[in-house]
Amino acid sequence: MSYFSLFNKLEQAGFDSWVSDLHKVIENSFSETNHGDFKRWQGALNLLPEIDIYSVDMSDSAISVNGDCKQLDTLQKALRDLKPWRKGPYRLSDIYIDSEWRSDFKWDRVYPHLAALTQCKILDVGCGNGYHCWRMLNDSPELVLGIDPSILFNMQFQAINHYIKDERIDLLPLTIQDMPLNMQWFDTVFSMGILYHRRSPFDHLLQLKGLLKQGGELCLETLVIDGAAGRVLVPESRYARMNNVWFLPSTDELMHWLKRCGFKNIRVVDINQTSLDEQRSTRWMPFESLQECLDANDNTKTVEGYPAPLRAVVLANK
Repeated sequence: MSYFSLFNKLEQAGFDSWVSDLHKVIENSFSETNHGDFKRWQGALNLLPEIDIYSVDMSDSAISVNGDCKQLDTLQKALRDLKPWRKGPYRLSDIYIDSEWRSDFKWDRVYPHLAALTQCKILDVGCGNGYHCWRMLNDSPELVLGIDPSILFNMQFQAINHYIKDERIDLLPLTIQDMPLNMQWFDTVFSMGILYHRRSPFDHLLQLKGLLKQGGELCLETLVIDGAAGRVLVPESRYARMNNVWFLPSTDELMHWLKRCGFKNIRVVDINQTSLDEQRSTRWMPFESLQECLDANDNTKTVEGYPAPLRAVVLANK
């Protein structure tokens, strides 16, 4: 795993001390002592066979590495050893990774509303295995940095980048708390599917703001509920079987939060009910998914009786 290009740009921007810390964080994160499955995941990366690549396509639903692989069984074994694949889809040669989330659905809702990403520095907070980061590359940004503390997601990203080998994109095993305070370096910052997991949503919004350049754009996607300003759902314990969901505001209340944090030009650009076509169990993610989290007799409710997942995309500027 090489982060030479990213670290060089960070050092040129004056973040030398942070780069020094990152070397230690990365070394510690990718240690077999930190996760019982690390050896299996590392073995999967080492097993990846050669693909005679003739094109790479990041513009369609599946991030595709098109080419001939003479060891398809080996390729499939390596990729299956990196299950579960929650974000995607991906296609490597003749292997199609049908992930739990059809992440292209979300991208199709978000992308038409974004400011131009060309020559931008982009940060994707809680990016999973980096699916949306790859889609961003299609607009020729200067760099795309994804951060996610999951080592498995980082390994999945490395498996894809093993073939694409694009120096403009990196994924680091970090949380937003590991980023420099008031960095003010990114033109666009994405936080999609993260805010409702934060115990302090205001702290998260202020951290996102601190990472943006003046005038930069925030793309925030999160769970919401119907209702007017002031309405917020705080689940009693679990929401859709998740025990780490804290605040689900109405869209008007979410806009109020952003305004209170100093954002400008706040606009809701999409509201969407999560469907069973977008999130479901597959052979590549065989565990329970959205279907098991909804009331068996009423799909408009979660198993706990709360409103079923409704997602809003909000854009705002610093």
